[in-house]
Amino acid sequence: MSQEDWTSQLKKPTKDTRPQTDDVLNTKGNTFEDFFLKRELLMGIFEAGFEKPSPIQEESIPVALAGRDILARAKNGTGKTAAFVIPSLEKVKPKINKIQALIMVPTRELALQTSQVVRTLGKHCGVSCMVTTGGTNLREDILRLNETVHVLVGTPGRVLDLASRKVADLSECSLFIMDEADKMLSRDFKTIIEQILIFLPPQHQSLLFSATFPITVKEFMVKHLHKPYEINLMEELTLKGITQYYAFVEERQKLHCLNTLFSKLQVNQAIIFCNSTNRVELLAKKITDLGYSCYYSHARMRQQERNKVFHEFRQGKVRTLVCSDLLTRGIDIQAVNVVINFDFPKTAETYLHRIGRSGRFGHLGLAINLINWNDRFNLYKIEQELGTEIAAIPATIDKSLYVAEDVSTVPTPFPLQHQSLPQPHPQQQQPPQFGSPAQSFTPQSFAQQLTPQGLAPQGLPAAQSLSPQGLAPQALSPQALAHGLPQGIPQGLAQSLPQGIMAQGIPPNFAAQPHY
Repeated sequence: MSQEDWTSQLKKPTKDTRPQTDDVLNTKGNTFEDFFLKRELLMGIFEAGFEKPSPIQEESIPVALAGRDILARAKNGTGKTAAFVIPSLEKVKPKINKIQALIMVPTRELALQTSQVVRTLGKHCGVSCMVTTGGTNLREDILRLNETVHVLVGTPGRVLDLASRKVADLSECSLFIMDEADKMLSRDFKTIIEQILIFLPPQHQSLLFSATFPITVKEFMVKHLHKPYEINLMEELTLKGITQYYAFVEERQKLHCLNTLFSKLQVNQAIIFCNSTNRVELLAKKITDLGYSCYYSHARMRQQERNKVFHEFRQGKVRTLVCSDLLTRGIDIQAVNVVINFDFPKTAETYLHRIGRSGRFGHLGLAINLINWNDRFNLYKIEQELGTEIAAIPATIDKSLYVAEDVSTVPTPFPLQHQSLPQPHPQQQQPPQFGSPAQSFTPQSFAQQLTPQGLAPQGLPAAQSLSPQGLAPQALSPQALAHGLPQGIPQGLAQSLPQGIMAQGIPPNFAAQPHY
C-alpha cells in the first residue's frame, strides 16, 4: 500500500486549531516519519491527533531508538509522555510474550493515564499493555500477568510486590522508564526503585523524564545510568501560555472571592487546589452550597472512587474538580483552562506542577492564586525561584488569554478502555459528587454552559454575585506585600464590602465590569 493510500484511510480526530506557544512549536521541523517508525505505530500516532513532534519528542525519540540512556528535563504539558511511549512501542517485539518495557509513575491516576496513551498510540501494533497500582485487586493482577503483557505501567510498591512474588517476570525487560523522575527518586520511592532494578537485566536502557531534577536524580544517574544523553529544554520554568495572577484575600473571604471568579470567568474546566485533604472536602461542600456541581479527590479516598472521579472529570461530566496535590503530577486534561490555588503552595516545585495542569501542549491557560497575609513572603520567593511574574489580577481579564475561540476544537481525552479502569464492587458507594449531575462534555452543551450567567450560583444572578464596591481598592506587587501593606487603605473597607472582604490586587471596579 502506498504512502498516500494508508494515510488517506486514517481516522483522524478533528484538528485542534487553538493557538500554541513556542513551548511546542519551537522545533527543528522534523516529522514523525523522519524517525523511521513502523507504519502501525505511525497510524496510531496520527489517529491520536498528533501532527508533528514537540521539541522534547524531537530531541528524545531518535536518541531512545538508538539505545542510549536519557535524562530529559522539559516543561509540564509539552509531550513528555509520548516522548517515551513512542520509542517503547517501536522497540517492543509483539511476538515475544515477555514484559519488554516497564514504565514507573508516582501516582495511580498517572498510571491509568499513561497506560491509556500506550494503548491509543499502539492500537495497531499488537502490543499488550497492563496497568498495576496499589489499592486494586492483587489477585486480578496476578491472573492478568499469566497472559501476554509487553508493556507494564505501574506504581513502585505494586510492581515490586509482583516482581518479588515472581509473578511479574522482568528478566527480559530491556527498557526501564521513570516519568516524574524527581518524585520517583524522593524518599518515598527511592528504596523501592533500587529494589526493582535488581529484577531487570544488567544491560537495560533507562529513560528518565521530569520537569525538575533535584540532587537525588543526579545521584541516581551516576550510579545507574550509562553515559546518559542529557536533554534540558527548561530555559524558563513556567509554560509560556499560562497567565498568572494573584488576589490578596482574607482567609475567611476566599470562598466569596472564588464565587466572584466563577461568575466572571469563562471556564472550560477548572482545577482548584487546597493544601490539605480536610480542606478539599470542606471546600467542595461549600462550592455545592453555592449551587455549582463539582467533584473532589484526595489521597484518603478509596482507589475505586478516585479512579471514577478522575475519569469522569477527564470525560467532561463535571466542570470543576477540587483536589489536593494528588493530581499535580503529569495529569493531562486538555479542556482545563483555569487553575485556582485556593491555598497557596509552600514550594516553587509544587506551584510549578499545579499551574501546569492548564495550558497543556502549548495552549493557553489561566492560573489564579488566592493569597493571604501569611503567603506574601512565599509569593515573592516563588517568583524569584521560578524567574516569573505573578501579577495582581486586573479589572478585566482578556478571554483571549485563556479561552479557545471554538470550543469544538478542544480535544477530548483518549477513549476509555474497561481494562484500565477497575470497577467498584456493587455495594461500594459511588464517588463523591457534589451538586446536580453535569451534562456530557460536548461542544454543543459547552457552548450553552459557558455563559457568565450559567456559571453563577443557582438563584443568584451573576451581576449580583459581588457588591458594587468591588473587592478592594489597591493592587499590590509581591515586593510590596513582602514588606507590609501600603498606607492609605480606606478605613471603611471592611464595612463597605459583604462580610468585610479584603482582597488587595482586585481593582475596585472589578464587579462593575461587563462579563467576559
